Amino acid sequence: MRSYAQHPQAQKVLHLLTGVQSYFETELTKASNLVSINTEFTPVEWLRDNGLHGGGKRFEALEGGLFNRASINVSQIHYEEQTDKHYDSATALSTIIHPSHPLAPSIHMHFSWTALKDGSSYWRIMADLNPSHFDKNDKEYFDQTLKVASKNYYSQGTKLGNQYFDIPALKKRRGVSHFYLEGFNPMNEDGTEFAHQFATKVINTYIHILCSHFVSATPPTDVQKQQQLDYHTLYFYQVLTLDKGTTAGLLVHDQNDVGTLGSLPSHINHDLLSTWQAESPEPINELVKELLNTLPKQNICPITPDTKAKLAQAIRKFYQQKAY
Repeated sequence: MRSYAQHPQAQKVLHLLTGVQSYFETELTKASNLVSINTEFTPVEWLRDNGLHGGGKRFEALEGGLFNRASINVSQIHYEEQTDKHYDSATALSTIIHPSHPLAPSIHMHFSWTALKDGSSYWRIMADLNPSHFDKNDKEYFDQTLKVASKNYYSQGTKLGNQYFDIPALKKRRGVSHFYLEGFNPMNEDGTEFAHQFATKVINTYIHILCSHFVSATPPTDVQKQQQLDYHTLYFYQVLTLDKGTTAGLLVHDQNDVGTLGSLPSHINHDLLSTWQAESPEPINELVKELLNTLPKQNICPITPDTKAKLAQAIRKFYQQKAY
């Protein structure tokens, strides 16, 4: 992917994150080959304002392989000639992996570097393990990796992570292991190097967890499949009603809606989501209603690219109306 921003550090970060993207895609493919399940990733490119203000490239897993949904996206947008913007550029990697087998956990990661026109800059670093079936060993392994990778920032990152993925209205939390740093610049260390070693350690741990489940996997039961569907519904709810990064991405522009919602699983439980409308506070209950109206009226509800595009439009319209 070519660099859009002129800032040398932005180019360096893009090179780093593109390398992480390629590494993760390669390791996921190796994991698939290990268990003799053919998984292919296809590249999808998009441009913002025909490339005038950046764009991105993501790798998406084709259906029928190891994954329910898998997307690894790298993007870079910039505002260098727009004097009314205080941002200069933003370079990011966002990825979500939802395995097909219910006993294998999902993972979400986000690494971004934002440069401001005043010369300052900061990182945003996120990693969280999202199982539909709790596994104590997986959680402890992932937690230990976060602790080693984040060094002196473990307590700060886990505290903010637990807050970010909390769902107060449902008395639930998305995921079992969370890490989140916002406006972050490490002391006495280059932020780019910190992000690189953090991402690599988390990826390696997740690949080990994934392989451990698939090597010993037996065909899933109907009960396990239902529990996974219900958990994917919780993921859907948190991402579309509480995740500030997703909402901000949809409100900034509409030129990558399907990619912005690339983290959504392939299906959710429509009936379960309906019950959460009444439990949601104002105005989130109104947003849930709009989402339900947008979705296909099926209990096992497919989230297709076309549905993603319609959901993005519904979310954008909802917040634009609330602004007045």
